[in-house]
Amino acid sequence: MDDKVEHFDLVIIGASLSGNYLAYLLSKTNLDIAVIEEHDEVGLPFQCAGIVSQKLGRLIDLPKEVVLNRVNVAKIVAPSGKFIKLIGDEVPYVVDRVALDKLFYDIIKNNDNISYYLGEKFKSFSYVKDNKRKLVLIETSKRKIKAKMLIGCDGPFSLVAKTFDIKNEIIYGAQIRIKGSFNQNEAVLFFDPRWKELIGWIVPEGLNNIYRIGVASAKDVNKNLELLLGKLNLGKHEKIDQQGGIIPYGYMNNIAFDNVLLLGDAAGQVKATTGGGIVMLLIASKYAAMGIRKCFELSCFSKKFIKIHYEKPCNAEIGKQLKIHYALRKAFENFTNNDFENLFQIAKTHKIEQIISLYGDMDFPKSLMFKLLRNLEIIKFLIRFVRQKPILFLKLIRGVI
Repeated sequence: MDDKVEHFDLVIIGASLSGNYLAYLLSKTNLDIAVIEEHDEVGLPFQCAGIVSQKLGRLIDLPKEVVLNRVNVAKIVAPSGKFIKLIGDEVPYVVDRVALDKLFYDIIKNNDNISYYLGEKFKSFSYVKDNKRKLVLIETSKRKIKAKMLIGCDGPFSLVAKTFDIKNEIIYGAQIRIKGSFNQNEAVLFFDPRWKELIGWIVPEGLNNIYRIGVASAKDVNKNLELLLGKLNLGKHEKIDQQGGIIPYGYMNNIAFDNVLLLGDAAGQVKATTGGGIVMLLIASKYAAMGIRKCFELSCFSKKFIKIHYEKPCNAEIGKQLKIHYALRKAFENFTNNDFENLFQIAKTHKIEQIISLYGDMDFPKSLMFKLLRNLEIIKFLIRFVRQKPILFLKLIRGVI
């Protein structure tokens, strides 16, 4: 790398869905944009269970080739094997995640004002002065760039976030793709104290009887995957292929800084209940694009300005919902097998299944929570839980507020 410095208006670190969609949203502006991606090919490695709520079809124009299947039943299984089935208006998509990541890249990759640098690793950035203007000086494995704004879409281990001492808590996911004879219209979610930080899953691809079977947890993820496969009388030797990934665990915190914003996994815009983040990052990307346009229109790139025009509206729409997801997850982490049994029994016998089916929302659980809190049996269950773990309950309430 020589000492020559290139100049762009905006640099996006990461050509995942968040980085590509943001670049797409800004592609009709006159901004000179660079996208830095450490992998040689967009969309790889594939690291996602790929089940997304039907909001996806309302947020973007979704080509048929990206959608592999639709499921109309969610089967939720307790550690004992007891289950409830949810059947409602929500008909989630099972997507080809590689194709989804490439979708907006293929649309904009030949734009004159967008430059993609694949196989190039972001190393660091620093603030510099240029004619009294505050800019960012970005160093990659191959070049140096000066820009007015830097966007961190560089995943759970974001180096951009790390510069501001922001470190995401993470858990590990592992899944195999396998031929099987499960229900093609049914996504299955497994709760188990052994992988308490998230869930196990079966997601049907809808083609050739192929299923994605996986689990996510803070430790022993491969061992936990083997346990789940054992429950299903399957073995790893039957797999077509295998994927693994890192999932940020928590909720959105500070995402706006001088000349810099965070987006997607780097910003913690991921649901702690399922590890899914596609809908959240697409919504956040729209706020990011609007905020970035404002920054360039008014030549203002301060933390305060970016916070007002990106972080605050983002928090208003998805931030509070992400906190509810996190509170639910922390509660589930502390459930005993008996707690799961009692909750599933209540769901079976007190019309909770119907309430969730009618009002359930994979992304925005707040309305459903209020509906459930009107149910006497749920209130009794929560009172027992609070008596057993009062300190935890207070922490959860503070977190949501």
